[in-house]
Amino acid sequence: MITSKIERAHKPALVVIGQWRDYLEITKPKVVLLLVFTALVGMVLAVPGWLPLKETLCGLLGIGLASGSAATFNHVLDQRVDGIMKRTRNRPIPRGLLSTRQCLVFGLSLGVAAMLLLTLFVNVLTSILTLFSLIGYAVIYTVYLKRATPQNIVIGGAAGAMPPVLGWAAVTGEVTAEALLLFLIIFLWTPPHFWALAIHRRADYAKVNIPMLPVTHGVAYTRLQILLYTILLLVISIFPYLIRMSGMVYLAGALGLGIMFLYQVIMLYVPARANQAMRTFAFSITYLMWLFGFMLVDHYLPW
Repeated sequence: MITSKIERAHKPALVVIGQWRDYLEITKPKVVLLLVFTALVGMVLAVPGWLPLKETLCGLLGIGLASGSAATFNHVLDQRVDGIMKRTRNRPIPRGLLSTRQCLVFGLSLGVAAMLLLTLFVNVLTSILTLFSLIGYAVIYTVYLKRATPQNIVIGGAAGAMPPVLGWAAVTGEVTAEALLLFLIIFLWTPPHFWALAIHRRADYAKVNIPMLPVTHGVAYTRLQILLYTILLLVISIFPYLIRMSGMVYLAGALGLGIMFLYQVIMLYVPARANQAMRTFAFSITYLMWLFGFMLVDHYLPW
C-alpha cells in the first residue's frame, strides 16, 4: 500500500516531464540549434568588435523561439502524413502524446513571444523578417509548396536560409550584401541536403503523394541536381574570402569541406555504396556547421 501511494505521488511529475519532452521534440531542437548558430555567425560577421549584449541575447532567443514555433506548426499541419510515413510516425502528435490544440497553443505562444522579444528589445526590421520567415516555412512551404511542385524544397529553402540575415539585422538594423551572401550559401546548401534524404525516403514520400524530386523525376535526375547544386555551393562558399569578409582560415576550411561534400555526392553514383544517401544527408549537416564555424573562428583571429 505504501509503495502504491509513492507511485501515485510520483506519477503526475513523470507525466509532466514526459509532456515537456514531447513539447521540446515538436520544436525540432537540433534544427533550431543549427539555425541559431548560423544566426550567431551572422551577428559576429556584422560587427568588427564585441557584440551588443542585449541585441545578441534577445535576438538569438527570439530567432530560436520563432524557429521552434514554425517547427511546431509544421508538426500540426503535417500530422496526417506524419502518421503514415515511417520516418515521422513516432512524432508526438501521431502517437497521441500531444493533441492538435495543445500544439497550436504552444506554437502560437512561442511565435508571439518571439515577435514581442524582437520588436521590444531588438528592432522592428528583425521582427518583420522573422515573421515572414515563420510564415514562409510554416504556411507557404508546408501547406502549399510541399505538395505543389518538386521544386518545393528549393523555393521553400529561402525561409530556412534566413537566420544569418536575421542575426545580421539584429545587431546592425540593416540587411547588406554580405548578409545576403550568407543567405545564398544556406539557400544553395538546402537542396542537396534535403534531396539526399528524399532519395533515401522516396517510397515514404510516394506513399503520401508528396512530389519530392526523386518521386517525380527519379533518382538519377535527383543525383544530377544534387551534384550541380553542390558544385555551385562550393564556388559560392569561396566568395566570403573573395570579398574580404573572411580570411585564409575560412578559405582553407571552405575548400576542404566543399571537396568532402562533393566526394559524398559523387559516391551517390556508386551502386555498391549502401545507404550513401543517408551518409550524404548526415555529412551535409556537418558541412554547414563547420563552414559557419570556420567563419566564426576566422573572424576573431588577429591575422
